[in-house]
Amino acid sequence: MRALITGVTGQDGSYLAELLLEKNYDVFGMVRRSSVKRLDRIESLVDRITLVEGDLTDQSSLDSVMYEVKPDEVYNMAAQSFVPASWSQAALTGDVTGLGVTRVLETIRKHHPSAKFLQASSSEMFGKVRETPQTENTPFYPRSPYGVAKVFGHHITVNFRESYRLFACSAMAFNHESPRRGTEFVTRKVSQQVAKIKCGLAKKLLMGNLEAKRDWGFAGDYVQAMWLMLQQAEPEDFVLATGKTHSIRELLEVAFGEVGLDWQKYVEVDPKFIRPAEVDHLCGDARKAREKLGWTPKVSFEELIRMMVRSDLEALQKSERTTPSPSAVLPVG
Repeated sequence: MRALITGVTGQDGSYLAELLLEKNYDVFGMVRRSSVKRLDRIESLVDRITLVEGDLTDQSSLDSVMYEVKPDEVYNMAAQSFVPASWSQAALTGDVTGLGVTRVLETIRKHHPSAKFLQASSSEMFGKVRETPQTENTPFYPRSPYGVAKVFGHHITVNFRESYRLFACSAMAFNHESPRRGTEFVTRKVSQQVAKIKCGLAKKLLMGNLEAKRDWGFAGDYVQAMWLMLQQAEPEDFVLATGKTHSIRELLEVAFGEVGLDWQKYVEVDPKFIRPAEVDHLCGDARKAREKLGWTPKVSFEELIRMMVRSDLEALQKSERTTPSPSAVLPVG
């Protein structure tokens, strides 16, 4: 089996690449051309996967990749995925996160229609929720340019499936985190800053809305469900979620508690981190995934946050051990 992963250098892409390698796939990871390649998340995998250059904003590059790779499965994990940035880069977010999906589907349709396609959708599509918990049939009400772009990507996936008979499905994944999460995302922002405070390298943590609630799971669990989706006889869309919600306040309690600190002594609310239109409460119902895929998330919220704090603490302590002290640096000249 040959698989193409767009966004292979991201959190989900790296976990998915590991999973597919364990299943003896030939894995091809698409990366954008740049003068500096960030391969830290797949550093241990680069000798076992094939990197190909392509860009979701450039149809010709996608055509070339599809013609070259001819994959059995395509996982579209690439996106401008940081919600706050989508407000300042709304057009870019729409082009990459929305229209980019169309370009991938179009190149599959033209060059390799037998390939199975998975679109990584998002719980942000539900936004100002119409019902709780959210299912595959809950109406969308996105509250950010990112959410709007993801709704477009979701619907165009359904449209190509129904219009061209492609095996195309959408993984409506709720928040999933890990030690590989980008530092701009709230869970990793918290775990990294907690580690710095514990090591005496920072004194406080600035946060936005502490009452916002999310359905948080472990990214490694979620890519397993995505793979299972492409192993089914027919393409269908699935909500992927834990079914349990936790507030930012609870996140802080667990993270600071892992290092024996009281979060209230270090956290300050800064209005600049409040979104223009907030999404207050997201909670997914993954019953369909349980019944049809046999999938249930294994890592609990508490285990996830503690895992992230420990990882950042260990990385920081390792960095301190390997950084030479000022007295050990020889003068120049």
